[in-house]
Parts: sequence; C-alpha cells; structure tokens
Amino acid sequence: MSSRTPPTLLELAVQSLLRDQALAIPALEDLPRELFPPLLRAALAQGHSEILKAMVQTWPLPCLPLGSLMTRAHLDILTTALDALGLLLDQKARPRRWKLQVLDLREGPQHHCGVWCAAMARPSLPEARRERPREKTGQRMEAQQPLRVFIDLSFEASTLNECQAYVLLWALQRKDSLHLCCHKLNIFPQSIHIMRKVLETLDLSCIQVVEVHCGWKLCTLAAFAPYLGQMRNLRKLLLSHVLVIPSAYFGEESLITQFTSQLLNLNRLQELSVDEPIFLGGHLYQMLRCPDASWDAQMGTVMLEWRVRSRREDENRTGSFAEDAGDVPWTLQSQLQRLVLTNCPLSASDLEHLSCWTSTSQLKHLDLRRTKLTNLSPEPLRLLLERVAATLETLDLEDCELEDPQLQALLPALSRCTQIKIFNFCGNHFSIAVLKDLLRHTARLSQLNAERYPAPLESYDAWGDLCPRSYKYEVHV
Repeated sequence: MSSRTPPTLLELAVQSLLRDQALAIPALEDLPRELFPPLLRAALAQGHSEILKAMVQTWPLPCLPLGSLMTRAHLDILTTALDALGLLLDQKARPRRWKLQVLDLREGPQHHCGVWCAAMARPSLPEARRERPREKTGQRMEAQQPLRVFIDLSFEASTLNECQAYVLLWALQRKDSLHLCCHKLNIFPQSIHIMRKVLETLDLSCIQVVEVHCGWKLCTLAAFAPYLGQMRNLRKLLLSHVLVIPSAYFGEESLITQFTSQLLNLNRLQELSVDEPIFLGGHLYQMLRCPDASWDAQMGTVMLEWRVRSRREDENRTGSFAEDAGDVPWTLQSQLQRLVLTNCPLSASDLEHLSCWTSTSQLKHLDLRRTKLTNLSPEPLRLLLERVAATLETLDLEDCELEDPQLQALLPALSRCTQIKIFNFCGNHFSIAVLKDLLRHTARLSQLNAERYPAPLESYDAWGDLCPRSYKYEVHV
C-alpha cells in the first residue's frame, strides 16, 4: 500500500478549475475568496497565463503578494500579470469583486501581505453577495484610491534587470492611477546618471533601506545626497568604501558638507552603517551636529557660506531635488538603534562629538571595528557607554588597538551595561592582569551570552608570534 497523502478537497477543486479554463474564468466572479490564493499559486506554477490574467482583474482581496508567490523573477509571468492589470487600470469601470489596493512585487516569504491573512479570516461570499445590489461602477470609480505597487530595486550593472525595468516603465505610463513604492534600494557599481533617472520616477519618501556596496567617489556621493535627503522615512543607511577623490569643480570640504547636511533630514533613521569612511575623519561633527554653544560659534560662519553657495548651485542645476539649504536642521533628530563606524579614522574631536550625540541615547548596537583608538583618550567612549548603559546589547571593538589603560578606564561603564548580550575585544593589546579585571567586571552581566577576548600580551614572543604554551590560563572571578 502507498503511504502517499491523498489530495485535500481544496487541492482537488484547484486542479479541477485548472483543467477547464473555459469554465474556471467565468466562475471567478462567484468563486470564494479562500480559493484565490491556492488557485493563483497553482496557475503560476503550471503556467496558466489566461487564468492569471483573469485572476488579477478580479482579485477580491486587498493585497496581492505576486513577488513572493513567484518562485523566481520571470519576465513572462510579470508581463502577463502587469499587462492584464494595466488594461484594468486604464478603464474607468472596474470589475464588481475587484478589491486590490496593494500589489507587492517584492521577493521572499516575509512579504506576504498581512492584509491577505486578515481578509481571509473574514467571511467572504455572503458579504460579497450583500454588497452587490449597492455597488455602482461610477460611484466606485470616484472613490477609487491609487493602486500601491511595492518593489525593491537593485542597481547591479549599467542598467536595471529586465524585470525591474519593465515594472518602472509600466508604472511610469500609469502614474495617475498607481503609486510606486520602493522600500529597499541596493546600489552596486552604477552610473549616477542612470540612477538619477530611476530615482526621479520614485516617491523617495517610501524608501526605508538604502545600501551602497561600491566604491563611490566623493563627488558621486555628493550628487546622490539631495535624493537621500528626501528619503524622510529611511530606517537604514549603509555606505561602504567611499573614495576621496576631490572634484575639479568642488573642493573636498564642499562635497562632504553636501552629503552630511542631507543626513540631518533623516529623522526616522534607526541604523547607520558606514564602512571605511576615510572622508569623515575630522569631519564627523558635520554628520552629528551636536548642538552645543561652542560648536555653533565655530561652525556658524561655515554653514552660512555653504547655504548661500548651495542656493546658487541649485538655481543653476536642472532637475535637482535639493532642499532649501536654509531649512537644514542643526542636528539629526532620530534615535539610532545601530551605529557602525568601521575602519574610520576618528579624531579626538570626532569621538567627543560622538559621546554627546543625542541620537545615540537609546543605542542598542555599537560597532567600531578596525577604528584605531590607541592615541585617543578613553573618556569620550566611557561617557558614551554610560549614556547607553540601559539599552546597549552588542559592543564590537575588534582591532581598535586599545591598550591596558584605556580598557581600565572603560570597565566601570561597561559593568553598568546590564542589557549587553555580545561584546568583542579581539585584536587589542591587553595584559593577563587587565583581562582578569575585565572578566570580573563582566561576570555580573546576566544577559551576556557571547564574548570574545584577545590573547594576552604575555602569550607573544619577542618577534610578535603567538606562543599559547608560554603562560597558564588561570582566571578566578
């Protein structure tokens, strides 16, 4: 006997509909809403394009997560669905059962719309039948809201991939009847000129995640900055390997200011990750803008000159999205949860500004890996740890070249970080005595579950080679 599980009644019903498309398509008007998701999955898997067209034009649920239902981005499936939906949007009359409000083209199971599940929990067929006598096509069209289309974009070559390009062109042709929303923007090596054309078609306030994974020149970053400043709902910003190559037309200081001034518009930013920001060395205050009197007196003249110059540049630049420089706030208002500044040439002034930055008061994750702190006072970092002691969960100071006196100065503040779960001190220069002291201070941290320590200085020979047998690990806490 076979142990194969017999198909359910729902699966049998779906397969029966797919076998007879001539019967299935007219039946969509009266089909229970519960049948639409499994029927669409099966139609996509088996390539039933005619049923796919009919289903998107009669979709009875608020959300259609088409991107997560497709096993992979397939241009044929996408064009079939979008062309059918486009015909519907171009008409004034809408089908009786069509309730679609959100078309989600983002990939991955995490993008199954929550409203899908909510709608499935409500009674469907009886409710639809009660509404039929009251529905009038003209009245429904007057109250019709623009369709929201969600997509993630990735610039990986000289152009977008064919699926993303098709979606943008399709949306641009119907900009009066839909609202294109990009939540995540991934940027790999890409021409700023091509990217500008795409950004100008998007509602930048919808973008919540921007990741730049390429070695942009500083002038390219400055050209991108006005668009970044309009991403008012941005939650995460990641930048890596920005090269410092001064422009022939703008000095380095001007380019840095163009970028840092736009960061101050991101009042919902929660994660800021900047890897190898060589250009920020000695300029971190421009990004942090700690509002103290001495800083205001020092920078007031510089900012006034930049505002005047920025206005003139905006007047001469066509198609610019730059905000009025006079409206730039003096400090970032968001409360960061994650701050990553790796391989960053911080100055003493940078570290002092970082310690008093109001946006770090609720910080949960601090990562300063490969940021050399050897010749800097530990006092600003100690003050920062004290300020975030109630919220900090991870601390990564790997390869910061800290030494015994600096760690000893940090220990009292570190012992107050009662929520810390992970810390990493590898790559620093500590003696066995100070490491023992570190263990004694952290032994009382009940949430701590992952910790990394460097080998003690006593374990290295005269040539700097590690000799693990040269000492005993005897630690009593």
